[in-house]
Amino acid sequence: MTRKGELTGVLMENYPPFSFLNAQNQLDGFDVDVAKAVAQRLGVKLKLETPSWDVIAAGRWSGRYDICVCSMTPSKARAEVFDFPVEYYQSPAVIVVNAQNKDIASGKDLSGKKVGVISASTYESYLNKDLVIEGAEDKPLKYPFDQVQVAPYDNETVAFQDLALGNGVRLDAMVTNLVTARERIAQDPRFKIVGETLYAEPNVVAIEKGDGEWNAKVTQVVAQLKADGTLGKISQKWIGADISQ
Repeated sequence: MTRKGELTGVLMENYPPFSFLNAQNQLDGFDVDVAKAVAQRLGVKLKLETPSWDVIAAGRWSGRYDICVCSMTPSKARAEVFDFPVEYYQSPAVIVVNAQNKDIASGKDLSGKKVGVISASTYESYLNKDLVIEGAEDKPLKYPFDQVQVAPYDNETVAFQDLALGNGVRLDAMVTNLVTARERIAQDPRFKIVGETLYAEPNVVAIEKGDGEWNAKVTQVVAQLKADGTLGKISQKWIGADISQ
């Protein structure tokens, strides 16, 4: 990667405030700035691509991409195709409903409801009650709901659009990242967060499996960005708090 002088990163195009297209139609956000900082520390140019999340999460990139600074949560299934050099932030999972909703106040109220999530995400695994968070196997997750109708989306913006149509029109609720939800609600009062945090998950930098030298280099660079306060500053800029610790 350093030999070619360019770092090719992947992330989502519609996941504010982590990655999104700004008013100038340029990629912006927390993950974008972290990827830029990694490239800068490596002394190379950054090239960002935005394939679908299914393509990103499936791995086996065959050298097309070098790195995913894209809010990925580690799992045993993903560990078969990825190495996870380092965690770079923690994120709580929450329930979002239409602002007019009076039926859902907590996790137990999701029973029998149609709930939108990003496809192939940990949120989907959680609603299917088969989520295992890598490195936290000793902390059993709580599933306060019975059977849920899981509605996977490739694009979270579309899920929010469906939820905005009204209670039960297309969705009853969504499960997503607290930070993402707050960002959306700040711009659109048609939504609200209900209940307690469902669980918190680590978000890691991911690379293709098997390159020990690249793994060690990414670990070193992100550790430096944490130690010198760069990650903390990026976090304060986009989140209003330091979630990098």
